[in-house]
Amino acid sequence: MKSKNLVALALLAGMGVVLHAITPGIIMGLKPDMMLTMMFLGIILFPDKKSVLLMGLVTGLLSGLTTTFPGGLFPNIIDKFATAFIFFGLLMLLKKIKAQSALAIVLTAIGTIISGIIFLTSAYFIVGLPDAFLAMFALGVLPAAGFNTVLMIILYPIAQSISKRTKLNEQALHS
Repeated sequence: MKSKNLVALALLAGMGVVLHAITPGIIMGLKPDMMLTMMFLGIILFPDKKSVLLMGLVTGLLSGLTTTFPGGLFPNIIDKFATAFIFFGLLMLLKKIKAQSALAIVLTAIGTIISGIIFLTSAYFIVGLPDAFLAMFALGVLPAAGFNTVLMIILYPIAQSISKRTKLNEQALHS
């Protein structure tokens, strides 16, 4: 893995942890996880297994350390790791689609929902999540999917432009 790729991934993870840390908890410490957008953007820009592994582990650990959800460290690590590879799989499956911007936006919404389901399910089994799964999904995961989708609408064209100008990664998705 090239050092410039590592620096770019670290910057995305750093921006993600700031967004995650300043976002307040909504219900029982559950908060919209905008770190996912940065993880997804990193995977889109660097679509290789090593980058996906790195982003999944790093964002999982960072979001786990900054969570306000009781016992949320391990559910965050499990969630980001699994979601990173599911997102990557969907991205590779659909990479032939010409409208890459639309693909990034739709996959961000889908990925956020998948992430929320994995997080809440693992939290249920690890920390004994109370019978509030549907409420947490509706009040935490769905708003996060909306926020992350809007954030990707804003950030994807910027990242795409920077990637093209700097030739950050020749494998990156371009429209």
